[in-house]
Amino acid sequence: MAEQHVIDAIMRVMEAAFDPVYGEAWTRSQLLGALVLPDTRYVLIDEDGNLVPGNFDRIAGFALLRRVLDEEELLLIAVRPESRARGLGGRLIERAVETAADLGCSKIFLEMRDDNPARHLYHAHGFRPVGIRRDYYSGRDGKRRNAITFMRAINHL
Repeated sequence: MAEQHVIDAIMRVMEAAFDPVYGEAWTRSQLLGALVLPDTRYVLIDEDGNLVPGNFDRIAGFALLRRVLDEEELLLIAVRPESRARGLGGRLIERAVETAADLGCSKIFLEMRDDNPARHLYHAHGFRPVGIRRDYYSGRDGKRRNAITFMRAINHL
């Protein structure tokens, strides 16, 4: 289980990063519930791009991951708005892929709403669409949005 300062840091990023209209941010209890599950972990990045920051007040982004058998799922990824366009999201994704490879995973999946502007980031890091769930997401604006499932194969050396 993650320590309280880690949970607080992730929640600060989540509250800043996710637009409330889409209802994508998790609550503290959802985050805690995920982190107690086996094979669920997080990666943190600070404002300078360091993946193992010492100062939790400087956390700029996080990724939350879960492994099931030989597949990894990127459950959430977020970077604070003021820290975007500096490569931090890409560093988080690459670290997630490296960790999944180290754990023997053959694939990594993620799911996002179809109008999420982060789509280009996932494409740039080798993810390709493999499925669609029609009208899966229901935003606070009353609109239904499709979910797109992306996958990236993990090459082992």
